[in-house]
Amino acid sequence: MYKNCCFTGHRIIPDADILREKLEKVLISLIENGTTDFYAGGAVGFDLLCEQTVLKLREENPNIKLHLILPCNEDEQTYGWTSENKAEYHRILLVADSIEYVSKQYTKNCMKKRNSRLVELSDCCVCYYKIWRSGTGQTVRMAETKGMRIINISI
Repeated sequence: MYKNCCFTGHRIIPDADILREKLEKVLISLIENGTTDFYAGGAVGFDLLCEQTVLKLREENPNIKLHLILPCNEDEQTYGWTSENKAEYHRILLVADSIEYVSKQYTKNCMKKRNSRLVELSDCCVCYYKIWRSGTGQTVRMAETKGMRIINISI
C-alpha cells in the first residue's frame, strides 16, 4: 500500500485525452489500494493534468487530498504562461488541500528543491517520463534512489 503519491512529467504532452484516461485508471487503482495524499508541483503539462484528475476524483472520494509543492510565488511560477493556464493554476490553488512553497521567489535551484520535496513526501511516483535530461528525469532518478514505486504512464 502506498499512502502518498507524487507526480512528475513533461510540460508538453501529446494526446492529452488518452493520457488523461490512462492516468485516471492508475489513480483509481491507487485510491482503491489506500493512497490518500497526492503531491503535485504546479507546472503546466503533466502536473496540471494530474491536479485536474485528482480534483475530479476527489468529488467522489472526499478522503483524498491534493497537496501542491510549488517552487516559487505565483507570478514567477506562471511567467510566460497563457492566460488560460494561469487561470486554471489559480483555480487549483484555491481548491488544493495544502500549498507549500520551497522558495519565496524564483532561484536557479527552486525547481530541483521542489522536485526533491515531492519525492521526500511520497512513497510512490506516477510519471510521464520520456526524456532523460530533464527535470522529470531528475525527479524519477531521485525516486529510484529512494526505492519508491514508479509508475510511468508514457509507456
